[in-house]
Amino acid sequence: MKQLMLGNAAVARGLYEAGCAVVSSYPGTPSTEITEEAAKFKEIYCEWAPNEKVALETAFGASLAGKRACCAMKHVGLNVAADPLFTVAYTGVNAGLVICVADDAGMHSSQNEQDSRHYANAAKIPMLEPSDSAEALAFTKLAFELSETFDTPVLIKMCTRVSHSQSLVNTHERKELAAKSYEKNIQKYVMAPANAIRRHPVVESRLAALAEWAESAEINFVEEGGTALGIIASSTCYQYAKEVFGNEASILKLGMTYPLPEKLIKSFAQKVSKVVVLEELDPIIENYCKSIGVVVHGKDLLPLCGEYSQNMIAHAFGKAEKLTKKLNEQIPVRPPVMCAGCPHRGIFYALSKNNITVLGDIGCYTLGSAAPLSAIDMTLCMGASISAVHGFNKALGTASEGKTVAVIGDSTFCHSGMTGLASIAYNQSNSTVIILDNSITGMTGHQQNPTTGKNLYGDVAGKINLELFVKSLGILRVRVVDPYNIAECESALKEELAAAEPSVIISRRPCVLLKEVQLGESYSVNETKCTGCKACMKIGCPALAMKSKKARVDATLCVGCGVCEQLCRFDALSS
Repeated sequence: MKQLMLGNAAVARGLYEAGCAVVSSYPGTPSTEITEEAAKFKEIYCEWAPNEKVALETAFGASLAGKRACCAMKHVGLNVAADPLFTVAYTGVNAGLVICVADDAGMHSSQNEQDSRHYANAAKIPMLEPSDSAEALAFTKLAFELSETFDTPVLIKMCTRVSHSQSLVNTHERKELAAKSYEKNIQKYVMAPANAIRRHPVVESRLAALAEWAESAEINFVEEGGTALGIIASSTCYQYAKEVFGNEASILKLGMTYPLPEKLIKSFAQKVSKVVVLEELDPIIENYCKSIGVVVHGKDLLPLCGEYSQNMIAHAFGKAEKLTKKLNEQIPVRPPVMCAGCPHRGIFYALSKNNITVLGDIGCYTLGSAAPLSAIDMTLCMGASISAVHGFNKALGTASEGKTVAVIGDSTFCHSGMTGLASIAYNQSNSTVIILDNSITGMTGHQQNPTTGKNLYGDVAGKINLELFVKSLGILRVRVVDPYNIAECESALKEELAAAEPSVIISRRPCVLLKEVQLGESYSVNETKCTGCKACMKIGCPALAMKSKKARVDATLCVGCGVCEQLCRFDALSS
């Protein structure tokens, strides 16, 4: 049956049709929907893991037990999963194991735009790259077959455009598979040095076999066109090449981008006068072609950074007639901003007002760095805020201890903040950590996490009690504040920063967008009392604006949190 389907949904459909039994993932845009869509199939057990390392290890365990398994993550999540990734290449698998990673060229929702193809090369694991939803489904099924045929995990590399674009797919019935029997094999699965030494040659031999398979694989193919120009491309760049060049150029479309087919590439290059490699981010295919003696162009014509487009490629090749039409009207700028009523706004205002140095983390609260709050000094990666504040304070001692904090969300704390806090307690830096507990994983679209008491399906699950957990790590000073109460937040900050020992402040209020949250009455402005001082504008709430030198409240956005009222000295704001 034909269906219009998102790329991520197509991967999930491929998991279903391939007989996948277990999916463990950590949400991360642009990969999140893979697991959310897979959870709609009752035949697949799905879960949110605390982080990507745990997710991959869980999926490996399911594979070891004899059931096909998968984990999904965004590109930076693969960094977290790198430890098991490199070693599972040595152990191989029992049942098929597929790892989906979604890159984010252009950094639509990421702190960098790394190229995950490096991981395939470094870990010596095969990688498939679909260019549309139909291939996303087909390649997922193929990945399981390759995994079991070659005794290897297989990487499927998605990207923002493929993950979040729709195209037609043909769906089929699920392939029900009996569990493969588990057999104890210490030499294969126990990666002590003596065993690992014997497994490395197996990896190299497998890689050579995969490279030979790639030479005649149906997913690597040539589309004959003009011979003056030959294009080598994969993923979205293949789609762009088709739109810009049509039949004017011949195209070598690569569905497997590691290992690459040497003989196929050389044969293709001999049939055209000039070869250009179209690939986003790093020149991985380009460098490979050069290493085997094939003269190609690539990054000398197109940029190393950012996301490509049809227009960019057409412009680079002087094909102005292929440029798509532009809108005549200017699209209004929509900078990212914390939602009206966001529970993080009050605590960030208190931090900004008191000129506190804030080491931040990854989450929707990273928007606390934006003006007018400008309350975050650093954001690096998941969990880094806590480890960094420990190092910051160890380096500067009393010069920083009373005016520096770390902020981290509840989900990110569970992901990789726990060990940083353990380090603070163990190594005794006088550090203050603020856990922004909004009872959900907000940035990626409201997924559950170990602090919410619900699993991926919304069922009752084990719940971490943050207060008790933090104390169990050795933090004796723990207090909870309501971020809507600015005076309470300021008092807690001053007291904990003045204390001569580590402390944790839990800023607790659920995300205002959660269905179960009861909203308050919208606020309004008494124009007679309003002096136009703009004190209320300091919190950067999108429901507030200035018009005719008076404050205005957008009743369609205001949730009645009352934070703005606490800033007005003239009692001009009320609900």
